[in-house]
Amino acid sequence: MIGIIDYDMGNLYSVSKALERLEIPYFISKNIDELMEADAYILPGVGAFPDAMKTLQETGLQAFLDTKVYQKKPLLGICLGMQLLFESSEEYGQTRGLAYLPGTVERFSGNTLNGDAYKVPHMGWNELVVKKKAPIIQLFTNGHVYFVHSYVVRTDSSVVVAESNYHQAVPAIVQEGMIYGMQFHPEKSGDVGMNLLKQYGQLVKERKV
Repeated sequence: MIGIIDYDMGNLYSVSKALERLEIPYFISKNIDELMEADAYILPGVGAFPDAMKTLQETGLQAFLDTKVYQKKPLLGICLGMQLLFESSEEYGQTRGLAYLPGTVERFSGNTLNGDAYKVPHMGWNELVVKKKAPIIQLFTNGHVYFVHSYVVRTDSSVVVAESNYHQAVPAIVQEGMIYGMQFHPEKSGDVGMNLLKQYGQLVKERKV
């Protein structure tokens, strides 16, 4: 059973509907006692990094997640939820993140190295390029996924499973141990995104056996 963490900043409807279509058991909750019963977690996210961290801290959800990560429970962060997994973000000033993965979150500059301007946010379909083998991409087929973000993760290449390109390399799928992140929206990314969510569900199921 996957617990989708409700901290008032997530795209809960679209994520939950995707899991329903895949017949993956889930529930949505902000109640820590209820979330304790889950076998794995999804941390969605839409909005500003500082607001998200403030809510996670004030509700006790950060401390709860710290415990579950220590216990090696699977955790998948989506979009802003992925960015929160890292050490800090420069959005509206420096804010410390959950620090489960090494790296920082920085705004797209909006300018290429030769001075040409490009649009921020990065919004639309971009190709995924696999950088290393990982359980989360066992069902992966080449294709494009849907991004909406103004900030990009700077991290060690060892945690990057797949990347995209938007005037620079964009870490798109990250993983270390039982911690996973997807910068794009898998629930809005057609068959490719659904296969990735299906694989996460399978990882959770196999871990229970």
